Amino acid sequence: MKPFRFPQCLFAAALLAASAQAQNFDSIVMPPPEAPAVTQAAQGELAAVNKRVPQLDTAGLLSQLKAQPTTVLIDVRTPAELGLSGHIDAPFFFNLTRGQLEFQIEVAVPDKATPIVVYCGVSQRSPLAADTLIKLGYKNVKNYRDGYFNWQRAGLPVRLLDKAPASFLYDLPQEVIPGVWSAIGATAPGTYVNSGHNNNLSFVITDDGVLVVNAGDNYLLAQSLHEEIKKRTQQPVKYVVLENSQGHAMLGANYWKEQGATIIAHRDTAKQMEATGYDVLAGMRNRARDKAFKTEFVMPDTLYDDKLELKMGSWNLQILHLGPSHSHGDTMVWLPEKKLVIAGDTAFHIRMLPIFEDTDTAKWVETWDTFEALGAEIVIPGHGGPTDMATVRKWTRDYLVHLRAKIAEVVKAGGSLDDAYQVDQSAYLHLHTADELARSNAGRVFRAMEFE
Repeated sequence: MKPFRFPQCLFAAALLAASAQAQNFDSIVMPPPEAPAVTQAAQGELAAVNKRVPQLDTAGLLSQLKAQPTTVLIDVRTPAELGLSGHIDAPFFFNLTRGQLEFQIEVAVPDKATPIVVYCGVSQRSPLAADTLIKLGYKNVKNYRDGYFNWQRAGLPVRLLDKAPASFLYDLPQEVIPGVWSAIGATAPGTYVNSGHNNNLSFVITDDGVLVVNAGDNYLLAQSLHEEIKKRTQQPVKYVVLENSQGHAMLGANYWKEQGATIIAHRDTAKQMEATGYDVLAGMRNRARDKAFKTEFVMPDTLYDDKLELKMGSWNLQILHLGPSHSHGDTMVWLPEKKLVIAGDTAFHIRMLPIFEDTDTAKWVETWDTFEALGAEIVIPGHGGPTDMATVRKWTRDYLVHLRAKIAEVVKAGGSLDDAYQVDQSAYLHLHTADELARSNAGRVFRAMEFE
């Protein structure tokens, strides 16, 4: 059971901006118009519970999140409700439904002194849930009485589980510069709800065809991306570049082959695909179920080693492997005249980078110098929106350097794997997926550095 995380620095800035715009609170409606009618007996029970449970309005919740950023928010609505409307975006968040709360809370929040705020859509289920937590011995529990819909109505930070519900894409493509687009995926793991769109699917529209970066997690997701491309150009998709051998980069390739596109990958990526591709496909089918329709594993058509140059009309595109970084044969697309790089998983900023068993973090740091020497002014990373080099340096290279330095201290002192798990990563724990990756990253770096 994992909490969602929102970068605290960004969250604090959003809260600051929201607080400065007090007129947003004018849109709060009590009772919320979304609240269903309840019986007189139920109203009496709610009134009694609300007297026992400490209450926060929207201004109070904002103040608590700023003063106590480790506050855990618990949304007791169903996952289906969250899928339709989203949830409050806060650094520590759990979706524990009202019916399962008693069975899940001690795993999610073992420390009963933790500050907790419970909410639902309209503050009908949440007071009852907060009352239950107090009876279970939790000492710092409050109910958010305005409810999620009023938070959303006030324009405060929310997180949507699907930003484009009419499409298999998690979000529709955005134009980064004229001719370069990216459909920014969810920073959470691939799920049935996000259709496996948890990485960035980018494309370049030239006057001689379209180049796509990443085939997508499955056939239907690739088809959805193609539908969006066709809304923006009549040019055919000529090339699809795989940034690595992960499923969300390559499993949609059979769709693109059907359209006549050439699939391009680094030689090491192809080798890894050959070894693990069918296992990756089986895992995706287990997760995606019916959304895996028509997806088949296929190998790339064109392999390259270090550099492949493509001339597409007036556009010059360079397919580059600069050296080892995140995965086998990490590939990026560099547009030198535009000073833009579609960097793939060499660069991270919104979510914590994952370190695999065979990731060589020392070589990743060395590769970074070559990457930065390109002189890119705009970076489209593998996950998260477009940014600049300084930002991805801070959250990728600097994180690797920091983690390796901390682990080196453990190794030098003769410490154990348990000691490695405890190294200070606090400056990076606000990143999405940090709760899943920080500990495993430390362990993998420790096991590697023991033999360096």
